Amino acid sequence: MKEYLGKDIPKLGFGLMRLPMIGEEVDVEQTNAMVDSFLDAGFTYFDTAYGYLGGKSEKAVKTCLVERHPRESFQLATKLPAWAGAKTAEEAKAMFYTSLERTGAGYFDFYLLHNLGDDRTKIFEDYDLWSFVAELKEKGLVKHIGFSMHASAEALDEVLTKHPETEFVQLQINYADWESESIQSRACLEVAHKHEKPVIIMEPVKGGSLSNLPESVAKVFKAADPDASLSSWAIKFAASQPGIITVLSGMSNVEQMADNLATMKDFVPLDEAGMKVIADATAALNAIPSIPCTACQYCVKGCPMEINIPGVFKALNNYLVYNNLDGAKGNFGFATRKGGKPADCISCGQCEAVCPQHIGIIEELKRADEILA
Repeated sequence: MKEYLGKDIPKLGFGLMRLPMIGEEVDVEQTNAMVDSFLDAGFTYFDTAYGYLGGKSEKAVKTCLVERHPRESFQLATKLPAWAGAKTAEEAKAMFYTSLERTGAGYFDFYLLHNLGDDRTKIFEDYDLWSFVAELKEKGLVKHIGFSMHASAEALDEVLTKHPETEFVQLQINYADWESESIQSRACLEVAHKHEKPVIIMEPVKGGSLSNLPESVAKVFKAADPDASLSSWAIKFAASQPGIITVLSGMSNVEQMADNLATMKDFVPLDEAGMKVIADATAALNAIPSIPCTACQYCVKGCPMEINIPGVFKALNNYLVYNNLDGAKGNFGFATRKGGKPADCISCGQCEAVCPQHIGIIEELKRADEILA
C-alpha cells in the first residue's frame, strides 16, 4: 500500500470522546487550547461521533474547531450508530443531519457506520445505510465512507467482501491486543491490508490502560527510555504499522495533548530495538494472572440465562491486569446490556462442562458481579 487514502495525513488524530469536562459540560476553554495546540503542531484529523458525550462532543466541534478555524485546515470524522435507538431507517438517517447541524461543518471528510459487529451489523443492512452513505458522498456531504468495528477478523473480512465500496476502516489496534483471541488486532489489520483498505487506529492506549501499567511492565519501558511516557510507547507502536491514515488518541487535558504532540511531532517508526522493547513488555503483561478466556463462545451457546461470559471476563481482566476499574465497569456495562448478568447465573454448570480452558466460570462470574456490577 505505497499510495493510499490518507497517506499524507499526519499520524496523530484527536479523538473527541474523552474531552475535559466541568461538571456535565465540556470545558470549552481547555478544549480550545488543545485544539489550537494540535493544529499549530501540524496535525489535522479530528474524530467524533453522534453519541459521544451525549452529543456534546459534536457541539464542541462547532464551538472549539469549526467556528474558530478555516474548514479546509482540518479533516473531520463522525459516525452513525444506527443500533443506538433508531427504530426505523428514517430515524437512523436523521442522525447524519443531526451531526451536520451540531457541528456546523458543512460536510464530513470521513463518515463512518459506527461499531459494526455481532447483531449490530445487520441493522445497517436492514436500513440500507450503505446506499444512504453512498448518496451522501455523491451529494458532497461526505468525502470518504467507511466503518468502525470491534469484532473478529472473520467478521471484518465478511463485511469488506460484501462492501468493497468501503474506503477505509477504523479498528482497535494496540500491542496488548495484538494477539488477543477476542480483539485480534494483528489479524484484523492483516484483513484490512488484504482488502487494500487503509486503517484509522482507535484505542492505541487501550482506553488509557497502557498509560498506567503494572510495575513489572512499566519497568521494561523505563529501562529502555526513562524519559518516555508509557502512553508514548503505545502511540508509537500503533503509528508504526503500515497503511495507517492516523492514530486516534482520546486526549482529556492539555498535559496529555502536550505529551502526544511531543511524541508524534517528529515521528519515526519504531525500529527493531523498539519493537523488541514492546515484545518484552507484552510478555511481562501476559505473565500477570488473568482469566484465560479465549472468547471461543462455547459457554454462551447453551447458557440458559444468556450471559455474555466472554464479555464479562474481558471486563474483569481489564481490572485484574491493569487495575482500570472505570474502564472495566464500562466494558462490563457493554457486555451485559443485552441478555443476562452474572448475578442471574443459576450455577447449572453447562458452561464449565464445555470450556476448553477449564475455567471455574461460576466463581469467576460471582467475582465479576462483586467487583463490577
